[in-house]
Amino acid sequence: MGSFSLMHWVIVLIIIVLLFGGGRISSIMGDVAKGIKSFKKGMAEDDEPVQPKRPVAQIEAPPSRTIDGTATKANEERKPG
Repeated sequence: MGSFSLMHWVIVLIIIVLLFGGGRISSIMGDVAKGIKSFKKGMAEDDEPVQPKRPVAQIEAPPSRTIDGTATKANEERKPG
C-alpha cells in the first residue's frame, strides 16, 4: 500500500520532463557530476601531510610613561600615591 508501482514512477518522470525539459535535466545532472568530481579531488588533496606551523613570535609592549615622565612596566599595577 505504501509503495509505488512502475506506472506511478513513469507518470512522475513524464511530469518532471514536461516541467523542466530534457535539456535542463541533462545540464543539472552534468552539474551534479562536476560537483562529485571536485569533492573527490578535494578529499584526495587532504591526504597530503600537513606541515606544522611555526609559533607566533611574541612582541613585548614598550614601557608606558606616566604623567610625571617616569617609565613603568605595562603589566605592573599602578599604586595610588
